Amino acid sequence: MAFNGLCTSQLRNLAAGSPFSVSCQSKVFSLLLPNVAVRHASGAPKQNTSKDQPTKEKKKRKARTNFIRHDLKDAEQFALCDAIRYIRAFEVGRNPRSSKYEMHVTLKTLKNGPAVRNRLRLPHPVDTSQRICVICPPDSPASAAAIKAGATLVGEDVIFDAVKEGRIEFDRCVCHVDSLHKLTKAGLGRVLGPKGLMPSSKTGTVVKDVAGSVRDMVGASEYRERLGVVRMAVGQLGFTPEEMQRNIRMFMSGLKRDLAQLSDRISKEIHEVVLSSTNAPGFSLNGDFKSPTSLSSRELSVL
Repeated sequence: MAFNGLCTSQLRNLAAGSPFSVSCQSKVFSLLLPNVAVRHASGAPKQNTSKDQPTKEKKKRKARTNFIRHDLKDAEQFALCDAIRYIRAFEVGRNPRSSKYEMHVTLKTLKNGPAVRNRLRLPHPVDTSQRICVICPPDSPASAAAIKAGATLVGEDVIFDAVKEGRIEFDRCVCHVDSLHKLTKAGLGRVLGPKGLMPSSKTGTVVKDVAGSVRDMVGASEYRERLGVVRMAVGQLGFTPEEMQRNIRMFMSGLKRDLAQLSDRISKEIHEVVLSSTNAPGFSLNGDFKSPTSLSSRELSVL
């Protein structure tokens, strides 16, 4: 072609004198001299918008609204007696009263849903050494009844001052209805709230019958849902399989009752029940008490 012998400046002058538009001039230079960067009137090089270099856009993942639950079809599950047998093998040499059996119930539930929480008295109490505090007038009949029921600390101002000084010498706290205004005015929510010790009507710890509440709390266990899992201690290492069975039945029936009392818009279903201990891993339960290869209850009752 005749253009092959022309230099860049001559081609530019030739295109400038033609009636072509600016876009046509750019196309001429890109065809004749592909290695030469074409500049616009502003002096900036033209951007390459070819399909060879597509822009990469990261797709935003939608946040999960529920917890991940694995399929249990291929999971190995155990009868209660088998799980107790294996757990005791991990607890060899431990104090039977210090190690405890724990239940872990995973739920099919939403992440932002309400949490299940309650207190339950098992047929065979796990811990009977709880210190219970009762906030009520010190010289009232309610205080005398609370002490008789097993309360370790009773009063109002003395307890308020001790808590403000950082001396929390109790594991559970109950407040009489007449002392609720005084408790709120003392401003102990910031101290007792994070520890789960602040009395509240929602948790049933603001009552008229403080003596009855103390009797229910002695040996009672509390469970609460966290991250879709409900956990609670259901027995000591020295409990027999029959005692464990009665405690687990009571716990599961109470949990199912709490789930049934939720609103119709809130869906919570039991997905898996796991039994573990203080120093042992968890064993998924299949709902059976014994299997054909299980040891007898008498053999499992001896430590």
